[in-house]
Amino acid sequence: MAIRERLTEYRDGSTVLEGFFCHDDSRPGPLPGLLIAHEWGGRSEFVERKARRLAWHGFATFALDMFGKGKRGTTSAECSALIGPFVQDRALIARRVSAALTALRQHPEVDARRIAAMGFCFGGMCVLDLARSGADVRGVASFHGLLKPSGLPAQGRIGAKVLILHGYDDPMAPPEDVLAIGEELTAAGADWQLHAYGNTRHSFTNPHANDREAGMVYDEAADRRSWHALLEFLEEVLR
Repeated sequence: MAIRERLTEYRDGSTVLEGFFCHDDSRPGPLPGLLIAHEWGGRSEFVERKARRLAWHGFATFALDMFGKGKRGTTSAECSALIGPFVQDRALIARRVSAALTALRQHPEVDARRIAAMGFCFGGMCVLDLARSGADVRGVASFHGLLKPSGLPAQGRIGAKVLILHGYDDPMAPPEDVLAIGEELTAAGADWQLHAYGNTRHSFTNPHANDREAGMVYDEAADRRSWHALLEFLEEVLR
């Protein structure tokens, strides 16, 4: 096994973006592709580790870039400023993620017919909006994602299968948001499932999350359980 990785530049209009591509070149290709959307601070070692780990499972992974090459946030204020334009303009989210999807498909190691997407926190909202947009992907998985509707015109039936992995005590996606997205996905004819982890808050997969006042706390059990749920989901939608 030889995990290969490289940075890939791509564009959304005039914005230069830089994604992290990773695959196991000992496996016969082309490989199923997996788009990975980052948290509110930008593409980081956190999602790159996920990309490497999933490449080991046989996926060609691409950790996308929502903000622009080199743009990162290190404080809550910086991160809020980065995601602000996207939260206010959900069409921008769909377009930016679509650009990353196109970039992933252009890698020769990727089977363009077998693509899924996953995301964490802000990235969870990004991949849910990708599904809402009607994009041609087989499935999307949201980890402690923001669940509020996009406010954009409905695109008809959601063809992508949807997996939502959620901390029940997440202050950023309270129970009323959970109920609302269930109703939304049902109305759109989606094949969806939601796993809610009790006594679990936002950012439960991130070992560095330790801000109880803000409701962002790592949870080892939920992290482990959600990872197994993801692998089962990907086996279903991409194999």
